[in-house]
Amino acid sequence: MPQTKHPGNTPQLLNRLTLAGLPPRAAGAHKADFGHVLVVGGDLGTGGAVMLSAQAALRCGAGLVSVATRPEHVAAGLARLPEAMWLGVSSANQLMGPLERASVLVVGPGLGQAAWGRSLLSAVANAHLPQVWDADALNLLARSPLALPSGSVLTPHPGEAARLLGISTEAVQADRPGAARKLARKYASVCVLKGAGTLVADPAGQLALCDHGHPAMAGAGLGDVLTGVLAALLAQGLDAWQAACLGVWLHARAGERLGVEGRGLAASDLVAVIRELLEEHSACLA
Repeated sequence: MPQTKHPGNTPQLLNRLTLAGLPPRAAGAHKADFGHVLVVGGDLGTGGAVMLSAQAALRCGAGLVSVATRPEHVAAGLARLPEAMWLGVSSANQLMGPLERASVLVVGPGLGQAAWGRSLLSAVANAHLPQVWDADALNLLARSPLALPSGSVLTPHPGEAARLLGISTEAVQADRPGAARKLARKYASVCVLKGAGTLVADPAGQLALCDHGHPAMAGAGLGDVLTGVLAALLAQGLDAWQAACLGVWLHARAGERLGVEGRGLAASDLVAVIRELLEEHSACLA
């Protein structure tokens, strides 16, 4: 006998009509009104990852952006992105002050899985702030379970999702909706399961599908850009579900627009187009 499908099993399709928007800004708006994103990561050799996240957060409207990374990356960061505050941290103790000033955290881009990254992740996990976890933060989470703060977002690709669930990547891909929902329930957070047909799930079982994107997006650093977009939207007042859905859609649509130019799409190429799309969707002025 055929199985009866419950309507709740059908994902909501992300489009302009189903997405939340940011409100227009008042004439007297101040940078402190739009949050302070702190990006944590960038071990030796992977400083570009935090650069991409910080740039995306800045261009998507976060009022303030700070980056906590290896001291060796600070000079290059200031030269490339002077609008962000670059902090060289050698230990978790040096992260305490920046954590107190932040309103949203990004952790994982370029973090690594060595002692430096593990110590920073432990400090971040104890901060009661909305957070976006990606990359090595997820790999470390799979090895040493931690409780994520309320209002957080996980952004695994299928391999990271498999490690978090203790199953194979093939099993994740065979049932992507089920995997996304299991991760959201397991970590009591919104889960963005990346890949062709990115899915967004929340702990209550709500599921959304993004059917935009382009094969030219198969390259390094695009996930780092997405984390910065999500953090900026959280910093400006969207909740985790709203931020995840809007951020995923903006990221995919930007890749779609640029993908028509063919191969060689660089992650940093997306940032300006995401900014344009966000303005089209949520104008800064009424």
